[in-house]
Amino acid sequence: MSVLEIQNLHKSFDGNVVLDGVSLAVEKGDVVSVLGPSGSGKTTFLRCINFLEKADSGTLIFAGETLDLSSVSRRQIHAVRMRTGFVFQNYNLFLNKTALQNVTEGLIIARRTDRKTAEEKGMRMLEKVGMADRADYYPSQLSGGQQQRVAIARALATDPEIIYFDEPTSALDPELIGEVLAVMRQLAEEGMTMLVVTHEMGFARNVSSHSIFMENGKIVEQGPSREFFSNPKMERTREFLRMEENRDLLDSHASRQ
Repeated sequence: MSVLEIQNLHKSFDGNVVLDGVSLAVEKGDVVSVLGPSGSGKTTFLRCINFLEKADSGTLIFAGETLDLSSVSRRQIHAVRMRTGFVFQNYNLFLNKTALQNVTEGLIIARRTDRKTAEEKGMRMLEKVGMADRADYYPSQLSGGQQQRVAIARALATDPEIIYFDEPTSALDPELIGEVLAVMRQLAEEGMTMLVVTHEMGFARNVSSHSIFMENGKIVEQGPSREFFSNPKMERTREFLRMEENRDLLDSHASRQ
């Protein structure tokens, strides 16, 4: 059964087509990696299905409700967001609030959870991502990897049916990427449904159940990750994967210098 289905999603900015008929289904427990070069439409796709951008046309089916993305109501947006989580590239934490307060803010304000219950749940989520000992720290006192783990804890605290990740490691120094990917791997093993825009080929290959390659606003190829990486059908996909593999080798060599 699909947790999420997107049909024929279109989006343009000032006449430039960014998404050109994207369709995708995500099943419960899937970890779907969305890959592609910069400018391929990956992040815009994620932002459209979470209503951070308004699509020109397309359909979203979520929790049994079919929504027209070009005319979705505030009530419908709120209902979907209450059942989804979003982890941003640049953390989006409140700088004047502690790690625990960042996790509990949405529970207390948006979901009207009493403070004691929210703080108990917030601590459980921080413990889950290895940040319980930093609950009273402010973002400025945390590394990028630690801030991103707090952001993941914030998303988990809402008990989402699916979490969207928008390049969650791209703003991190190389040595901090592993700690965030380890948390995401753990969530995958626990059965969390995730849709992940990423440049991390190792995560896509080894953790994702499905991988998608996008270019020029279209899905060029998609399939089970094992098959996607071992036997890509499209030449453009093969070319992209070769380039990424070469980049990873160069990065690995540089890190040893």
